Amino acid sequence: MSAPDTYARAGGTEPPAAGQKAAGVRVWDPLVRIFHWSLVVLFAVAWLTGDEVQKVHEPAGYAIAGLLTFRILWGLVGTRHARFTDFVHRPSTVIAYLRDALKFRAKRYLGHNPAGGAMVLTLIAVIGGTALTGYMMTTDAYWGVEWVEELHELLANLAIALVGLHVLGVVFASIEHGENLVRAMVTGIKDPQ
Repeated sequence: MSAPDTYARAGGTEPPAAGQKAAGVRVWDPLVRIFHWSLVVLFAVAWLTGDEVQKVHEPAGYAIAGLLTFRILWGLVGTRHARFTDFVHRPSTVIAYLRDALKFRAKRYLGHNPAGGAMVLTLIAVIGGTALTGYMMTTDAYWGVEWVEELHELLANLAIALVGLHVLGVVFASIEHGENLVRAMVTGIKDPQ
């Protein structure tokens, strides 16, 4: 593929002139970025307050549930790289991507790579389950029910482990592809490469 074709596929209109660095490509829209960083803050607040500060913990949980609802809807109708159709892949594709990544030869994706897409879905499911069991604990039917409380705590701790894996994956992919993915999630812009 020629340089102009590669640049156009990345979202640009023309390749940079000789000796100039290519302008970045807007990948993450403001709503995705606000969702991401709001979820980071709210989940940290909810996890740190736990059973100790219910006046903070419960509203944080409800806000997380609202954020997840928004993200699922935005994953269906949002901008190109926000949509699930852009980053949800078959398990075989995710496994092949991970295998290639371990050999430092994984294909670079402008949006989420297959492993990142799988992590997005997993985090939505696990954090959603945490929010659901938290809500259940406030109802008459499940108030004080031990298995609900234990499941809530298990899912919250699993989410922390997944966040750790997510951060490691971001660092690994940033090194492998020579890009700053954290900066991209702040600015919304990635290098077209």
